Amino acid sequence: MTDVMTTAGPRTGLYIGGQERFTEDTLAVADPAKPGVVVGHAAAASAEDVADAVAAAKSAYPAWTAMGATERAKLMAEAIAGIADDRDQDAAILSQENGKVRFEAWVDALVFEIRWNLALMLADDVDATKTLPIVPGAIPVSTEVAYQSLGVVTVIVPFNWPIAILGAALPHALLAGNTAIVKPPPSAPLATTRVVQRIAEKLPPGVLNVITGRDENMSSLIQNTDVAKVCFTGSVNGGKRMMEMASKTLTRVTLELGGNDAAIFLEDAIIDDEHLDRLYAAIYDTTGQICMNAKRVFVHRSRLDEVVAGLTARLEKVVIGYGLDEGTTMGPLHQPAQKAFVEEIISEAKEAGADVREFGELPGGDLAGGNFLRPAIVVDPPLELRVVTQEQFGPVIPLIPFDSEEEAVRLANDTWAGLCGSVWTADPEAAHRVGSRLECGYVWVNDHGATRLDLRAPFGGMKQSGFGREQGIEGVRAFQDSRSIATIDPEALAGMAH
Repeated sequence: MTDVMTTAGPRTGLYIGGQERFTEDTLAVADPAKPGVVVGHAAAASAEDVADAVAAAKSAYPAWTAMGATERAKLMAEAIAGIADDRDQDAAILSQENGKVRFEAWVDALVFEIRWNLALMLADDVDATKTLPIVPGAIPVSTEVAYQSLGVVTVIVPFNWPIAILGAALPHALLAGNTAIVKPPPSAPLATTRVVQRIAEKLPPGVLNVITGRDENMSSLIQNTDVAKVCFTGSVNGGKRMMEMASKTLTRVTLELGGNDAAIFLEDAIIDDEHLDRLYAAIYDTTGQICMNAKRVFVHRSRLDEVVAGLTARLEKVVIGYGLDEGTTMGPLHQPAQKAFVEEIISEAKEAGADVREFGELPGGDLAGGNFLRPAIVVDPPLELRVVTQEQFGPVIPLIPFDSEEEAVRLANDTWAGLCGSVWTADPEAAHRVGSRLECGYVWVNDHGATRLDLRAPFGGMKQSGFGREQGIEGVRAFQDSRSIATIDPEALAGMAH
């Protein structure tokens, strides 16, 4: 058993009904790069704490939802003001608890602010209504169709981009008139809790609450008749558990789950430094631990060598190390179990005779034994290998040749997943033709990856990548339901009688 070296580190509490609450039981947050090192401690909520959070959100709901959307937007704008003042510290903490390089952690927090402010721009659309007119002789009523909020919602985010991902749902839920409970990831809760609490402190008590803790005490965030909806981002298996739990109380769910994204390089693709830089980032950002990263790259056979050479040139410059160290370009995987899985699928590819090429030097010293892996490419592997069929969620990518557009589309769609995809071509018509045939929720052209996402557009998956949409007005509507109010017209009704 590894000895644990504790540090002073940050300590975060719960935030319930406008009050910070510390617990005797805490979560020790491990540093994925330094075995045995604890980054800090987060409060571990009891089942009673969770019940209190739901009760606080329920109590705050009537007054919050009674406001107009523009009034809520004004309060939310005031609450986000100054959030960047602590961003450097937030990023440093996130880098240590997550493992990602400091710059990515900084962007993680920045994207949250951008998404929050983009959501506020939708305020005028939130309370939109339409009227269905009387149809003489057929329908003797005029009906107003409007939107209403749901109630208390729970937003559960994963470890990889926890703050940014929260921004895809939380502001939309609040703007729609719901109150919220945020559950940060138990393995990396510190930075997210800090950011959310600073906002919650500026909103009416109970409108925004934060709960951290062990999964066994969290069921009331989902299985509770006072919780109207759960928005969950995580693994496919996690999504299945969410649905199963939510079914007990018919709690609504939005699920944004894993992906096995295909990037398709057509015969006329532009393969220069700019496009190769985009591809490299799309594969290896956050050490490959992003749901919408490219996970399978399909390349026209005549261009395969160019893509292999381009990625090789970039991988030869990779610096594997501690996320806060200057010069580090790739940090560790977040969890030992994920490292073991990625090692396993790479070994499987080697044993199958695939062309596996690995790059970089593993760090030593106090980083020896951390969750580090050398990034790899697997050239023209057998398609039944797990490095192709499963989400790697690590720094390895299969590069698969194809001979026709039809074959590329068929191979891209031959998967359990349907989150994102991309088409790389110099021909806009080909991009639209191929992109419109991909069975996924979001398609890039000559680009791919989280940093290139249009934060105004609806985002979500198909197949086992989940359902429901985040961002944009569609993301607001996901936290609302329609209400129809029909007013009968006696004259029209009398006219029907004759």
